Amino acid sequence: MKSIVVANWKMNPPTFREAKKLFDATKKAAERCRDISLIIAPPAIYLHELSANYKGKRISFAVQNAHSEESGAQTGEISIAQARDAGAGYVLVGHSERRAVGETNDDTRKKVAAALSLKMTPVLCIGETSRSSSGEHFSIIAEQLLAGIRDVPPAKISKVIIAYEPVWAIGGETTMSPRDMHTMAIFIRKTVVGVYGDVGHKVTILYGASVGEQNATAMMRDGDVRGFIVGHVSTNAERFTALLQALKKES
Repeated sequence: MKSIVVANWKMNPPTFREAKKLFDATKKAAERCRDISLIIAPPAIYLHELSANYKGKRISFAVQNAHSEESGAQTGEISIAQARDAGAGYVLVGHSERRAVGETNDDTRKKVAAALSLKMTPVLCIGETSRSSSGEHFSIIAEQLLAGIRDVPPAKISKVIIAYEPVWAIGGETTMSPRDMHTMAIFIRKTVVGVYGDVGHKVTILYGASVGEQNATAMMRDGDVRGFIVGHVSTNAERFTALLQALKKES
């Protein structure tokens, strides 16, 4: 089974010329890592041109954010349907940076359902902002998770990718321990199975917070995850290539 890596470029690079250069370097790295399913999430303004000019099969595309409504009076927004038309097959939903500017659990519910209705794959991001010894972060994760999948029928739950991103670990070089991630993966599956039964075991779980070439293999080996959502490292061609190569050796 292939591991999955989502390259979330966020609001980078500043020009399409640089985006094309980064894409070409990433494409070259992807060609050497056939056991990895690579999904690139560029800024939406670059999405169509990158996808339209790519003729290979090693890379898929995601939109970093999109509105659940198909059309309407939503100035500044793009719809999931428009993102699909531009070449995206995946939709990031509920990323911590989107939640920080007001995206709610109800918004994630609508977006997950809308993506599935258009035969696109939602990548539902969940994660707590802080953690204490009391374990209250588990209730936060359960709330975000259950809200996001509330309108997903049992036949489609295996189509949802869950990306766990502990916000307190984002932005540095130190990830959470694989043992702690293993515990969280068990909790996520248990929560989904509690609603959907055994089919819930089929959900794909990714890890996303300060993922780099130094720590990814240990997390892949011991964290009970299928892959990663990678932020700033994915915009550094040399480091991202090293990350993919490390995962290739691990597989």
